[in-house]
Amino acid sequence: MKFELAIFAAALAGNAAAHTIMTNLVVDGEAYPVSYAVRTPSYDGPITDVTSDDIVCNGGPNPTMPSSDIIPVAAGSTIQGTWRHTLTSGPEDVIDASHKGPVMAYLKKVDDATTDSGVGDGWFKIQETGLNGGTWGVDELIADKGLQDITIPACIEPGQYLLRAELIALHGAGSAGGAQFYMECAQIEVTGGGSASPATVAFPGAYSANDPGILINIYQDLAEYEVPGPEVFSC
Repeated sequence: MKFELAIFAAALAGNAAAHTIMTNLVVDGEAYPVSYAVRTPSYDGPITDVTSDDIVCNGGPNPTMPSSDIIPVAAGSTIQGTWRHTLTSGPEDVIDASHKGPVMAYLKKVDDATTDSGVGDGWFKIQETGLNGGTWGVDELIADKGLQDITIPACIEPGQYLLRAELIALHGAGSAGGAQFYMECAQIEVTGGGSASPATVAFPGAYSANDPGILINIYQDLAEYEVPGPEVFSC
């Protein structure tokens, strides 16, 4: 128990240097510039209130910069979101390794990706990496130099979408409100595709502060972990 508490205290002490931002997309091998078609915030801190509109595309304490750009993405392709500690950090500075937790991605079809707030229904999950054999999604993200692989379902309708990339840091999640949510929304236009209409959830609304994957003590032997939100949509 003393050992677990020591790890917990060390994780909390590292908070100030452990934040992160999804800074840009890599599509067909092309790394777009930082903040191109991504609503990046002015501060790399977390959102902790799952009932706030800030849980959608960030904002509030971390005001985001609008973008007038949209990136074309082919349905069925795998793109990458790039995570960094700050907007100017390199691939060795992604997030503090103490910030264990899942990594996810969602889509929402919209009429205008440059102006839609994303608030409300319409979101469906397309990727998640939780806990696998003691390795968390964040561990894999750090090992992959901050690159999050996201496959765009081949069967979804063409059109404009918001892509919401997210990770949850659970080092302080043993108490209510302790989980840290990091997310950014990218503006994309899906080309090709089909006619599938996935079941959707709302943000805020998809998460509860008491969800087993959000209110959790990770400093214990975990046989499994329940990733928050809906199941991943599959064609």
